[in-house]
Amino acid sequence: MGSAGRTPRLRVLGEPARADAAPDEGGVSAPTPSLDDIRSTAEESLLRKLRARSLSVSEARLVLKGHGLDAAAIDDVTDDFCRRGYLDDTVLAEMLVTAGVERKGQGRVALSRALAQRGIPREVIQAALDELPDDDAERALEFARTKARSLSRLDPDTALRRLLGQLARRGYGGSVATNAAKTALREASFGGGASGVRFVDSD
Repeated sequence: MGSAGRTPRLRVLGEPARADAAPDEGGVSAPTPSLDDIRSTAEESLLRKLRARSLSVSEARLVLKGHGLDAAAIDDVTDDFCRRGYLDDTVLAEMLVTAGVERKGQGRVALSRALAQRGIPREVIQAALDELPDDDAERALEFARTKARSLSRLDPDTALRRLLGQLARRGYGGSVATNAAKTALREASFGGGASGVRFVDSD
């Protein structure tokens, strides 16, 4: 019989299972992790993520919450990581602003939005943006110039509309975007030969 075949194995295993234990698939009770064990696992997980990329304090809190830590324990861990220099929203904000400007050509609006999405506090974002030189117009024009030539086969209105949309996605709007788009398209049309867009400023 199937039950008779299992009896010797149960005796070999030793003590009978407790009524309050949670047996695993082999019939052995799995120990309940202590709060210290949970915290240690959460900290190790957070360290692994920080080795791969920088995190904001808000992002770190989400990682720790995912491991079941309560609010007090999360505060303790994030405070400790901040003291040790593993977490620093100010440094992260400066890094993101620099990368956004130099690699993506982003303007202040896009930069502010990107940092807010990372959970960086508003005052830290503003402080990082305040360090930027007031050269949005130059950066917008530089970006517009990289895109204008690819729009040379379009009619002027369509080319302007698309370039304004591209500038808006980089965080440039209003007169900064309009002036940059018109200037870049005008330059592209004069340098693009007979088939290029002939963009005339109506102002």
